[in-house]
Amino acid sequence: MRSLGLDIGEKRIGVALSDSLGIMAGALTVIERATDEAAVQQIVDLVLENEVERIVVGMPRSLDGSLGKQAQAVQSFVDLLKENTDIPVVTWDERLSTVAAERALLETGMKRDKRKKHRDSLAAAFILQGYLDREKNRSPSKD
Repeated sequence: MRSLGLDIGEKRIGVALSDSLGIMAGALTVIERATDEAAVQQIVDLVLENEVERIVVGMPRSLDGSLGKQAQAVQSFVDLLKENTDIPVVTWDERLSTVAAERALLETGMKRDKRKKHRDSLAAAFILQGYLDREKNRSPSKD
C-alpha cells in the first residue's frame, strides 16, 4: 500500500512517498503553501499521480505530548484534506522529526541554504517511516 507523508508548516509542506509495498519512505518534494486550497489540490494531484492509498500527516505535539496552537492549525488542514479526498487521512506524532531531518542533513555536510530546501521533505519522510514501521510491527507475522 503506497502512502504519502506530510510535514505541514506555515509556509511549506514537506512531502514524502512510500514504496508500493509500504515498507520504505523517501523524500519527494516541498509544496509552497500559498493558500490551503491550492496546497490541498497539489496534494490530491500527487495522490492520483502516485496511486496513493493513505495520507499520513505529522501532528505537532509538545514534548509533554500536549497539542498546542500549531496542532490546531494542522488539524484544520487535515479536515480540509479529508473533505477533498476519499482515501484515509491519519495523523502521526511528529515530535522531533524536523530536528532529526536537520541532523541527518548536517551529517552529509550540506550547506545551510541547501539544507533548508530539503529539510521539510526529509522530515515528512521521517514521519512516514515512523508510521510505516509501527504498522509493520502491528501486522500479524506471515511466516
